[in-house]
Amino acid sequence: MHIQVSAAFGSSGTGSGFFYDTDGHIVTNNHVVADATEVTVTFYDGTTVPAKLLGADADSDLAVIQVDLPADRLYPVQVSDSTQIQVGELVVAIGNPFGLEGTMTVGIVSALGRSLPVESGQLQGPTYTIPDIIQTDAPINPGNSGGVLVDDSGRVIGVTAAIESPVRASAGIGFAIPSAIVQKVVPALIETGSYEHPWLGISGTTLSPDLAEAMGLDADQRGALVIDVTADSPADHAGLRGSDRQAEIEGQTVRVGGDVIVGVDDQAVKGFDDLITYLVRSTEVGQTIQLNVLRAGKEETVSLTLEARPKSEAQSSQPEDQTESGAYLGIVGLTVTSEIAQALDLPAGQEGVLVEQVQQGSPADEAGLRGSFQPVTINGQRVLVGGDVIVAIDDQPVVGFQDLSAFLQQAEPDQEVTLTLLRDGSQVEVSVTLAARAG
Repeated sequence: MHIQVSAAFGSSGTGSGFFYDTDGHIVTNNHVVADATEVTVTFYDGTTVPAKLLGADADSDLAVIQVDLPADRLYPVQVSDSTQIQVGELVVAIGNPFGLEGTMTVGIVSALGRSLPVESGQLQGPTYTIPDIIQTDAPINPGNSGGVLVDDSGRVIGVTAAIESPVRASAGIGFAIPSAIVQKVVPALIETGSYEHPWLGISGTTLSPDLAEAMGLDADQRGALVIDVTADSPADHAGLRGSDRQAEIEGQTVRVGGDVIVGVDDQAVKGFDDLITYLVRSTEVGQTIQLNVLRAGKEETVSLTLEARPKSEAQSSQPEDQTESGAYLGIVGLTVTSEIAQALDLPAGQEGVLVEQVQQGSPADEAGLRGSFQPVTINGQRVLVGGDVIVAIDDQPVVGFQDLSAFLQQAEPDQEVTLTLLRDGSQVEVSVTLAARAG
């Protein structure tokens, strides 16, 4: 089915969806219906009806809308277990690419266990990733978002959500949210309008050989390195320790020295994604888990009771505006205030956008932009500082995040721009080739 969305200021968008049951519940992506003031659904026979938003979850990029139609006109999908699929299996993507209704494309499962950054624009401090993502080479294009990825028996194994492409069209790399997550999140959205994600309260990374050696560990040691521990979080209550020192690796300053999580509930943790995948697949809020932790080279067991991931409050750090027009840079940024300028040892009147995070594989990443790493408390909120500050694009001043977002909406994929940055107190210029937006 084809979903048409109208939003504030005359903007609009399109996407795809599918019936989850015979009560008129339709599953789609959160980014398809986010900020919508009106949603309409068009079916294969041309019937168009209004829909209401029942619930949405930005952290899994899933949403449920509902239409009022007789049950005999509703054809819900059959959902399969995405944890049982394997690389190389045949899959079919069904959706409305570029508004072309009912389009089917065929491919295979290219990879499993990918991570997809959440780009909701509503998160303070660290952002989250959707784990266990399915990668496919079945052609997926803008407008496919919210459609289905099915196996060779026609059962849904995922919800198509994004693409990786330099040309705003399929380049053979598409991503789908696995049905294992859909089956956990969607019933909660139908019942309560929201979903509570189990929460540890840490940010971290996969322990690489270089990081391991910098910490005095064997180069082949694997695990999830804890970088930061959120105050008053389950990890904080359990006494987990974040990284407390810096090291130089290949010319880059990185944080090391924190706990390394090597197991959870007797399951090995070889990287940070393993930990997140286990939390999503196998845990719920209120559950107590056992973490095996390397601390100062010795293994300890830490008991921890999961809590619900906090809802965001005032929007502070923001990803780029999510529209289907414009181009993509790949950062999470923050308008520089006088307090942030002070924390960066910059003049109080300094303007610009602080780069808090750089998304892996993005144009910003390829151009070498640097994200923030040093936590500070500003007006009672935790903020990461220390990254690049964007002060101009193509010699146009960037006063704040709105300037950056407006420029990118007008820019084109493959356009080369020059960013003027403040880096470690010095002004530098960096060339960046923008890309197409995902999904």
